[in-house]
Amino acid sequence: MNRFTQLTSGILAATLCLLFCAPIAFAVSPQDFPPQPPDELVLDSAEVLSRSGRNEISSSLQELDRFHVDARLVTLRRLDYGLSLPAFGEELLNRWTAATGESDRPLLLFLEESQSKQAAVVASPALLEQLPESLLRSTGRTTMSQPLRDGDRFRQATLDGIARLEIVLDGGEDPGPPVQVERVSLPTNVPTAEETEESNAFTWVVVLLVVGTIVPMATWWIFSR
Repeated sequence: MNRFTQLTSGILAATLCLLFCAPIAFAVSPQDFPPQPPDELVLDSAEVLSRSGRNEISSSLQELDRFHVDARLVTLRRLDYGLSLPAFGEELLNRWTAATGESDRPLLLFLEESQSKQAAVVASPALLEQLPESLLRSTGRTTMSQPLRDGDRFRQATLDGIARLEIVLDGGEDPGPPVQVERVSLPTNVPTAEETEESNAFTWVVVLLVVGTIVPMATWWIFSR
């Protein structure tokens, strides 16, 4: 009986841990990430990218190396309570910069959160002259967040964000946020509920008029004979 009680208690404790501790485990803070930039340019902790997608994004990030920029992507499932994605990025940026020291390749971080489908871009102070904060903010909130909200397209969101900033780093004019496509409903022959009700009402009016005309005439004809 004692062993049975211990086993039951152990199962209960494990169940409670899964119920209450698992959601907390998914919430992350910068301290949950490596203390310095890893060798991989794509840190997909949210596991939202395929292998081919990670390779394609890594190649695009490497293209920014010609501008002496250390560009990286970080994905995460859920932020720790009270922490915004830009604040998370700034804290992670400062942590990695402190670990590696100031270099001739300042950091540029693309961040994506899978739960809220939001994105952000943060950069070392050395890059803010070329990439002002207004541009970084717009890239995260519009260029990257729109594909995330429209079908969880994490790969496309990252590539679009990289492409926009690459144009500016190369001396070109900012292409701006993506054009918002207004979805127009196509015409249909299927009547609406209101149209159906109007049609039914008209039919009843016609029927009543016909009945009100024919019945008196038929009655008069019968009795007149």
